[in-house]
Amino acid sequence: MSTDEMKVACHQARIPLLSAEEMSPAQRQIYDQVVSGPRGQMIGPLRAAIHSPELAALWSEFGEFIRYRTCLPPRLNELAILVTARRWTSQVEWWVHARACAAAGMPEKVIEAIGAKRAPVFADAADLEVYEFARTLQQSGQIDEEIYTAVQQRWKTRGVVELTAVIGYYTMVAITLNAHRLPLPEGIDELPAESDLVILPPGRLGAAS
Repeated sequence: MSTDEMKVACHQARIPLLSAEEMSPAQRQIYDQVVSGPRGQMIGPLRAAIHSPELAALWSEFGEFIRYRTCLPPRLNELAILVTARRWTSQVEWWVHARACAAAGMPEKVIEAIGAKRAPVFADAADLEVYEFARTLQQSGQIDEEIYTAVQQRWKTRGVVELTAVIGYYTMVAITLNAHRLPLPEGIDELPAESDLVILPPGRLGAAS
């Protein structure tokens, strides 16, 4: 499939995207819980999971914890999600979490570098540690001892366990969005289409600019 064909395909969902009025009572109950909760809307993988109400209920509860209630600061949580989104070129995941990462305090230059597959420069060692943890786990399936130890020392065992769970959960989100081609809202710029999984370069520490 050509790049242009990939772009067109991304706009066409492979499954029905139900409106609230089209949902069964079980589906509508989950929808109402989602839009009244911290997400405020249903625009991501729950649009697919809602076709299996039991799955959607479990997914929603787990996802709220992973996004909003880990022990990691929101900036770092969102950074790990962003690395995952870029690895999988998951358009909706990137769009949602690039905005959330910026709102949590991540410099736009860092976000732009990750989006463009350039080496990001971090002013804070904690940011670099999380970037490298997420990047290397996504690309090799393993974590270097030095990176693992740095994260564990900074955020304790709970933190390193929850960070790993964030990366795993948002991998599931990314592949769900990609498999079913859930679309971005109209008018939103997309990441460049990719035919393979993205390789991100190592980050580095540097002065804030």
